[in-house]
Amino acid sequence: MFAKVGITLACLATVSLATPIRAENPQHVQRLLTTGECSGCNLTGANLKEIHALGADLRNANLEGANLEGANLEGADLTGANLKNANLTAAYLTNATLDRANLTNANLSAARLINAQTLGAILDGVNIQNAEVYGSGIAAGGDDR
Repeated sequence: MFAKVGITLACLATVSLATPIRAENPQHVQRLLTTGECSGCNLTGANLKEIHALGADLRNANLEGANLEGANLEGADLTGANLKNANLTAAYLTNATLDRANLTNANLSAARLINAQTLGAILDGVNIQNAEVYGSGIAAGGDDR
């Protein structure tokens, strides 16, 4: 009896570990795709790879762990957005507003951040390797004293 229960639990644990956890709200994803307005939306872990969201309103949106690889977010307003652990590899963020955004451990490698606003943004552990960063208040290494 105990052996059957143990095997069943082991199988369930394996299935649950192999199944990716998705926490985004599908209605919020649809709203972003159709209107470009998703202020305060829950897009946690959403796959938004190569999305074209020029000028999108993503103020205070939760994009933690979201895949935004190759996304075009030119002119998007991400003020106060949570982008912790987000994948923004090769994303286009020219003229985007990232004021007070949380970019902790975000991957911005090969991204374009030209004239992006980052006032008060949290940039701990952000990866900007091979990124184009101009006029954005983001710098790599050391202090500027």
